[in-house]
Amino acid sequence: MSGLLTAGQPCRSWLFTPATRPDRFDRAARSGADVLIIDLEDAVPPADKAAARSTALDALATPPAVPILRVLRINAPVTPDGLEDLLALIRGPQSARPDCLIVPKVDSAETIRWIDTLLTGAGTPLPLVALIESARGVAAAEDIAGASPRLAALFFGAADLSADLGCATAWEPLLSARSRLVNAAALAGIEAVDSPFFALNDAAGLERETAAALALGFGAKAAIHPGQIATINATLTPTEAEAAQARRILAESAKGVAVVDGRMIDEAMARKARRILSRAANAAQPQED
Repeated sequence: MSGLLTAGQPCRSWLFTPATRPDRFDRAARSGADVLIIDLEDAVPPADKAAARSTALDALATPPAVPILRVLRINAPVTPDGLEDLLALIRGPQSARPDCLIVPKVDSAETIRWIDTLLTGAGTPLPLVALIESARGVAAAEDIAGASPRLAALFFGAADLSADLGCATAWEPLLSARSRLVNAAALAGIEAVDSPFFALNDAAGLERETAAALALGFGAKAAIHPGQIATINATLTPTEAEAAQARRILAESAKGVAVVDGRMIDEAMARKARRILSRAANAAQPQED
């Protein structure tokens, strides 16, 4: 598995920013987001793809205003624009490489495998995130998750999937698909990133959906506006009370069979406690440039 999401850095919030708007990159980096997504795909009109690609690579070659992970969402690799994105990365300078590459419209493990082969042949050690946003992709989630050691995460795409299924872009209609993606990521030992919440003026709805994503097993959530970042980070960071209880569970479980707060402690609860403490420790770590 790629080390992008296992290096002790927080990766709770992933903020999309159009590659056509370099004037927003600084603000996005300063928003408190853990990950900045420079987007070459949906946010860029077809006529602007080439210019956006050049702008993105120029931005990546320049150190960010503050320490932040910067990832690039390319166009679908089966399209000419997607192929141009990949070739530009391979042929461009090392200094213009993102921390990770988001591959959209991933429908099969083959997509990830051939990109892995392409990057390996070019000597480019670039981690990948598979964006799953179709019925076919959900059906192949387990195979996709295990397709390459480069794969750092599965990313759930609610908008495209809801269009594919003909359902509402809401929590309940997409719950089974989200569950399958989380299960596939867990099987592969990689992270699961949830889709953005699209109602910009519904802070309470964002908090509810982020909490539901966490309860389901997601460790991160995407955002489409800097104003969503604080809520996502707060919701996905364990509280001090949760961390304290996790420490108690681990301390008592080390003694054998024990009871904490009236509940019998077993190894499953200890594993959950370790995950809570890992998330708390990551959230407390400053990012490195």
